[in-house]
Formats: sequence, structure tokens, C-alpha cells
Amino acid sequence: MGTTTPDTTAEARAAYDAYLAECPARQLLDRIGDKWVSLVVNALAEGPQRYSDLARRLVSVSQKMLTQTLRNLERDGLLTRTVTPAVPVRVDYALTPLGETLVPLMRAIKAWAESNMDDVLAARARFDAPAD
Repeated sequence: MGTTTPDTTAEARAAYDAYLAECPARQLLDRIGDKWVSLVVNALAEGPQRYSDLARRLVSVSQKMLTQTLRNLERDGLLTRTVTPAVPVRVDYALTPLGETLVPLMRAIKAWAESNMDDVLAARARFDAPAD
């Protein structure tokens, strides 16, 4: 009793339905859909980085938002935080193996956004144009 068999684990996975408000998968989709998460994952795909390096790379992210994003990713098991005692203290962030599985998806989304931006801007202009 209290052990999980492969059948019950598979059943639990099949029971996740992100369309349901209470489903934990919906919360995870909300997390990984965040723009800062996408940019952090893409930045860390190049290897471990210090907090200050990430802050410089993610232009316009506030210290509060970067800290919150990193903590949430660590909580979800997508990155690790390593503190090295020094003066000043060195803190490095790196993707976990689970976090690395997000890299191809995040890279694809970033590339799509960059390569389709002209079409999106044109569509916005058409939509926002006053009707004749």
C-alpha cells in the first residue's frame, strides 16, 4: 500500500486535462507560457549563467521579476541554483535535464516570433486601421 504502480501512474498522467481549471498542467502551461520564462530558458540553453549575466541579457526585466521567474523555475525542477561562497557570493543558474527538454520548444517559439513579426505587425495595422 502507498506504492505507485506503472498502471496508476499512467492513469494519473492520462487524467491531466489542461482544459480543466484545477488541473496542475494548466498551471504549468501558464508558467512556461510566460515571456520571461521563455527568455530565461533560451538564455540558459547556452550553459550556466550568473544572475547578473541573465539580468544583462534579458533587457528590461526588473530584478523582482527575474528573481521570481528563477525561483518559480527552480521550484518546478526546471533549473538549479548553485551558491558558491565568495566575496561577493556567486550564484549560478543552470537548466536541469527536465528544463533542457523545454529548450527545443522555447527556441522554436522564439524563432517563430522573430521570423513572423512582420506579418503580425501588418495584421495589427490592418485590424487597428479605421473602418471606411
